[in-house]
Amino acid sequence: MNMTIKDMPNFIKREIDLLQEILSPSIKKASRYVFWSFPLISISLFHLFLLLFFPGTNETSVPTLVFYAIIGALGMALSKEGKRYQAHIKKISVEYIVNRINKSEQVLHSVKEHYIHLVKEQPLKSMNYFVEFLEKEHRNKEY
Repeated sequence: MNMTIKDMPNFIKREIDLLQEILSPSIKKASRYVFWSFPLISISLFHLFLLLFFPGTNETSVPTLVFYAIIGALGMALSKEGKRYQAHIKKISVEYIVNRINKSEQVLHSVKEHYIHLVKEQPLKSMNYFVEFLEKEHRNKEY
């Protein structure tokens, strides 16, 4: 399913906007953590490489090594926290989709169970299944 938001009908846009409102605080935090982790890790690795493989003769190299190691550790911690938030985002979105599917009154229980099973089994494709479910629900409303 390669639809863009502009191509989607209004009933699908509305549901995606509701999900986006729920997820936006976590998405902002995750993106900030990932954004800052990459430069910190890169700077740290670059300078550690220079200090370890092209050592200077001065005594300041040990504190400098420690400083860049701490920067790298901070970057990796931010990266790990960003990944934790991304997992949290997936969990919240699956929960929202499952709850939304369960609330539907226009679709048979067996169809709901089928889509819930698909969403839980393949969370990376959950948006595709959710859109498919919403289209099926909308068709049932029309009849």
